[in-house]
Amino acid sequence: MLFLFAIIAVPSALTLKAQWIDEPALAAAIQKGIDHTYDLEFDEAEKTFAEVIRARPDHPTGYFFRAMVQWIRILSNFNVESHDDRFNQMLEKVIDLCDKRLEQNSKDVVALFFKGGSIGFRGRLRANRGSWLLAAKDGVSALPLVRKAHEIEPGNFDVLLGIGIYNYYAAVIPDAYPFVKPVMLLFPKGDRKKGIEQLELASQYARYARLEATYFLMQNYYLYEKNYLRAHEIARELHARYSKNPIFHRYLGRTSVSLGMWEETQQVFSEVAARYQRKQVGYADHEGREAYYYLGRAAFLRGEFPMAQKFYLLTNELSSRLDTPAGSGFSALATLALGMIHDSQNKRAEAVQYYRKVLKLKAFQNSHADARRYLLTPYARN
Repeated sequence: MLFLFAIIAVPSALTLKAQWIDEPALAAAIQKGIDHTYDLEFDEAEKTFAEVIRARPDHPTGYFFRAMVQWIRILSNFNVESHDDRFNQMLEKVIDLCDKRLEQNSKDVVALFFKGGSIGFRGRLRANRGSWLLAAKDGVSALPLVRKAHEIEPGNFDVLLGIGIYNYYAAVIPDAYPFVKPVMLLFPKGDRKKGIEQLELASQYARYARLEATYFLMQNYYLYEKNYLRAHEIARELHARYSKNPIFHRYLGRTSVSLGMWEETQQVFSEVAARYQRKQVGYADHEGREAYYYLGRAAFLRGEFPMAQKFYLLTNELSSRLDTPAGSGFSALATLALGMIHDSQNKRAEAVQYYRKVLKLKAFQNSHADARRYLLTPYARN
């Protein structure tokens, strides 16, 4: 889900030290806009940040956060690229404004921070769209700006988030994705332990960055540290606060799966599936597929094969729209399970067809080995 260039040198999506805009009403409006953004209430968030821009047209804060609304809109349905141009235009506005401030004062932390963040987010989008070289170029440009801001204000916990993100991923990602190692020669070495510590500090003491730091901690504990209990605790906290956010919702379900909490898994992914079916904002085909897969898995483990078959077929129906011909982990494992279900129902011919189909898809976990084993010896539930 993550590559280094997608996050390198990027401060948080919603990161700001409150006193940078010291008017209490505007500080409250910024927090209100952030809350709307995390709950995918895009129109309300844009209106709120428009108020900030009108009040402070010379300050990058409102412009940056307005761009972040567009970023979350992109993430909520990533297959749609029609929002990309407007996002890039918004970032250019922030960069231009920051450049003007830096011409007046090269140590303007606000300008350094938001310029680095804007370039970094441009790189994230480029990376997610497959433009790796341009993304790397943005990373090289953004990192010195963020580091300089940190040097000027080392006690700024909001700025610390960007440094923590870099330290952690610069250490972790090359091992997870070896193909980026040659490019890492362009960047300073990371520090996994220090990165986690910095993120923990930001999650406790930053004001506007606290929530985003908590989000990154959840991801890190789940994806790389394999500390599923801690990731589950964080996911529960985030989902309770922002119940409309599909990312936090799905992580709650994923961590419950990792902990073997199948009753909670059933409850969480039933809610995700229901929101997908009624087309709630942010709950698109990817969310629906993940929900159907884990509902199928839960039913399979209970021995409710007709129900499991229903959900696995729905998983593959969505995979046919989302995947390349090579398939995905969801399609490979759902297809394998369908073969196992048919074997359990003494429908050997149908089971064999599913196992052969698995072998035509890209291997995921033990999908190919299991399919070959069940082609030789029918699956039997213990």
